[in-house]
Amino acid sequence: MLSACFPLQVLNGLMQTTGWPAVVACIGNWFGKGKRGFIMGVWNSHTSVGNILGSLIAGAFVSSAWGLSFIVPGLIIASTGILCFFFLVEKPEHINCTPPQHHSEKESDGDETESVTNNSSHVDRVAYGSISAEPAEAVEQHTEAISFSGALSIPGVVEFSLCLLFAKLVSYTFLYWLPLYISNVAHFDAKAAGDMSTLFDVGGIVGGITAGLVSDYTGGRATTCCVMLLTAAPMVSVVS
Repeated sequence: MLSACFPLQVLNGLMQTTGWPAVVACIGNWFGKGKRGFIMGVWNSHTSVGNILGSLIAGAFVSSAWGLSFIVPGLIIASTGILCFFFLVEKPEHINCTPPQHHSEKESDGDETESVTNNSSHVDRVAYGSISAEPAEAVEQHTEAISFSGALSIPGVVEFSLCLLFAKLVSYTFLYWLPLYISNVAHFDAKAAGDMSTLFDVGGIVGGITAGLVSDYTGGRATTCCVMLLTAAPMVSVVS
């Protein structure tokens, strides 16, 4: 039984990792840098929402029909994947929407005026992100995908990757270990322990959105990450 679970879990992790980079790229295509922190904070809350639903579903079936704790979430994931395949729009240009500005507002003031003036005969741009009244013929640029070594050479990629590595290490330790800890220490049953453990992810939703708002307001993405990680460290010590 255990020998069959290991390859299935590896395959499960492999399939789940494909969603993050693809969807991040889609989010980047739709939104500019102006409120990216808040937008990514709201969007990234889906991981905590999924963890909460997963814990609640697993807790509901763990004592009676534990197999459904895997089957029900699997069916939900499969249904969501089908919806994304048929209805997810990769780029705003695909439905005749104007693409977002991927530079600062100060830099865009002069460029936007010149761009609108030069293209006024082809496209009637009413407002940011609005649908073109007279859509011009879309010319899609196909850029070559960046290599793995090229991505690592971008400033900040390695540093932020290491931050996420250790943050995820702590996060998933709580995700998988917290129900057992609550059950053993507080002597709750399996369902109650699973329900109580979801409060950790509730904090993740609030924290992610708050961090996005703060980083947008201050412009200090790295500083926001540093402060929140330093604040989280003593909290882990208090729990342990």
